Amino acid sequence: MYADGSKIFKQLGKEYVQHKVGFFILAPSGSGKTHFCKRQKSKHWMDGDELWEATKAAPTGKWWLEGEPAIFEIDQRCDVITAKAKKLGFWVMGASNYWLPPDAIVLPHWSTHKRYIKNRETYNYDGGATSDALKIVLRHRRWIRKRIKQGVPTFGSVDAAVQFLTRRHK
Repeated sequence: MYADGSKIFKQLGKEYVQHKVGFFILAPSGSGKTHFCKRQKSKHWMDGDELWEATKAAPTGKWWLEGEPAIFEIDQRCDVITAKAKKLGFWVMGASNYWLPPDAIVLPHWSTHKRYIKNRETYNYDGGATSDALKIVLRHRRWIRKRIKQGVPTFGSVDAAVQFLTRRHK
């Protein structure tokens, strides 16, 4: 059953800064989103996985391995939640996206991206793609490039995308 999520958004508003304008950064699994979000001194940016799982738009676990029909359905639900979060002034970064235009894209150089994934799985695995799923990551990167062709500003790192949008906000 559809719900507007107002209780969840109210809870998130106690933990995360709400701004006059919301943003969404699209970045594939293993590109540094969770790492960035966890090391913030003040919680401006929310990891999309936290938002989407809390609202039940996305299930927990490795749902992205289920194939395209399931992935597209989940990504569309996540877009609805992300659009609502943006309207409420939240800044979200995540890998789930189907129709909602992102405000920025992070697409690290492929060698850097592979290194991030390997480091995460070796030292501090917290979910997401692993080295055995690099073909899936490459397929997602190709899909994200469609957004780049639509003129979405693109950066090689989460930090660069955040700086760009933060300056735009001010």
